[in-house]
Amino acid sequence: MTRMRREEPIARVAMPYGSGPCWLVTRYSDVQLVTSDRRFSRAALVGKDFPRITPAPIAQSEAINLMDPPVLNRIRRLAAHAFGPRQLERLSPWVQAMVDESLAAMAAAGPPADAISHLSDRLPLATICELLGVPEPDRPQLRAWAMAMMAMTPEGRSAAAEAKQQLRAYFDGLTTRRRAAPGEDLLSALATARIGTEKLTDAELAVLAMLLMVTGHDTTTYDISNIVFTLLTHPAQLAQLRARPQLLDQAIEELLRYIPFRQGVGIPRVALEDVTIDGATICAGDTVHVSYLTANRDELAYDRPDELDFERPSPPAHLAFGYGMHHCLGSHLARLMLRTSIGSLLTRFPTLHLAVPAEEVCWNTQSIWRYPLTLPVAW
Repeated sequence: MTRMRREEPIARVAMPYGSGPCWLVTRYSDVQLVTSDRRFSRAALVGKDFPRITPAPIAQSEAINLMDPPVLNRIRRLAAHAFGPRQLERLSPWVQAMVDESLAAMAAAGPPADAISHLSDRLPLATICELLGVPEPDRPQLRAWAMAMMAMTPEGRSAAAEAKQQLRAYFDGLTTRRRAAPGEDLLSALATARIGTEKLTDAELAVLAMLLMVTGHDTTTYDISNIVFTLLTHPAQLAQLRARPQLLDQAIEELLRYIPFRQGVGIPRVALEDVTIDGATICAGDTVHVSYLTANRDELAYDRPDELDFERPSPPAHLAFGYGMHHCLGSHLARLMLRTSIGSLLTRFPTLHLAVPAEEVCWNTQSIWRYPLTLPVAW
């Protein structure tokens, strides 16, 4: 991908699934352009068998990630109104308590312990479900459906479709109940949110809740696992962070830039008119994928992009949470969980290290996410 970014930053490529070839955009500035320019549409994907890396499309037609302005702006305003600082401020002590409880259980179990089962698999799922008000007994099943949806293999197609259907049905029911009897949770806030006379429709509310649950825990689960692995395999940077914990926020941002969390691209866009970028003419109707992963390693944007440097002077913002109109709504919540979990882990276990050689760590190969399946650690 590095060679492609340098030699053919806007290339025609084929995807494993979907109809026809598409464009792949890999440079930082070009990714920013495509993701913020209204000449490229997500809504135009609805009803199309667009090129992708999963057997079936993950997003649903009513989902916020398949909308364009001005409809998109309306939904994001309503969601942001309910997903604001007050909710995160209320949740912050709960996140810290959850992390402390998880690390105490890991310490009690003794080394070697699996950091994923003790921390990564617990915190994000519990946090987003607590925020949304999802009953605790329902959470393991929701996690199983969310994982099944992300399958990249042909044999996982029917299970992915079934999982998406089951998740939609679950949130149709839960959001209906919250409309009738709101509580103090985010889902109730979304159900009752108003800006003027605007509110979310029943379908918009159910799909938004489903999207927040899936993306709100899935990505952060893998973020934590990947960050712990990366720190434990970069001893100089780990020692620096232990000696200077005030670098934690900068370190988290640099780790998000540096680590390839996905194994491919996400949801593309469709060109609404002919657009020329870097000498390549993307024709109206063409599908365009962007690679946030390669953009985050673009040497035109970052000095020494393939190095992990916690003290980069004023680096450009990374694209791990997307960019432009579809920048992740839950990025502040993700940062809260990452900051709390990683900071507390390093403080609680000052001699934490891998309990097996790094090359023996097994990695996921079945879904769109790149992450270790287990992470044995000792201290």
